[in-house]
Amino acid sequence: MEYKIEVYNSLCPCAEFTINGIDADEDDFVDQYDHCGNMRADIKAADDAVLKRYGITADEYAIIAADVAKKVSCGCCGVCT
Repeated sequence: MEYKIEVYNSLCPCAEFTINGIDADEDDFVDQYDHCGNMRADIKAADDAVLKRYGITADEYAIIAADVAKKVSCGCCGVCT
């Protein structure tokens, strides 16, 4: 498995996110929410359709989801407030 994730300095979506050469969507891995100006992400449960789409295992999903959650939980960015 190969994946790449790059985030903007203060914007919610990923600047670049690919898995095994496929453009990926962070919404397949996390639910993002703004809690009083503090952007956070909760990891979603692995879904068979997502695993198949990206050609990954449930263990690989867990690794990617944890990385996505960490990178998109940016705290207060000031964009939405």
